[in-house]
Amino acid sequence: VQVVESGGGSVQAGDSLRLSCAASGSTFSIIAMNWYRQAPGKQRDFIAGITTSGGSRSYADSVKGRFTISRDNAQNTMYLQMNSLKPEDTAVYYCKVFGAKEGYWGKGTLVTVSS
Repeated sequence: VQVVESGGGSVQAGDSLRLSCAASGSTFSIIAMNWYRQAPGKQRDFIAGITTSGGSRSYADSVKGRFTISRDNAQNTMYLQMNSLKPEDTAVYYCKVFGAKEGYWGKGTLVTVSS
């Protein structure tokens, strides 16, 4: 499975962005997709996840109420709508796709939020 993130950029505090994560290859095996982010000098943290079957969603407390995860199974694509962005949301955002036996990472997309 190949994973490619897109949609990052530089915005002002309070702005919105929508990230996309496109999976290709053996996509029939995908059971869940997650978003993570890694700020400079910090560990990579989970921020949101969604299953491909029932659409069950979960969020980190830091983004709950501001970010919304969704997916289009037909397109094998996951989205992250990010509203009310804050400078502390600045990070590289990564997508991880979970197959039956292993997970696959993308290379990330950079989001920079200035005050």
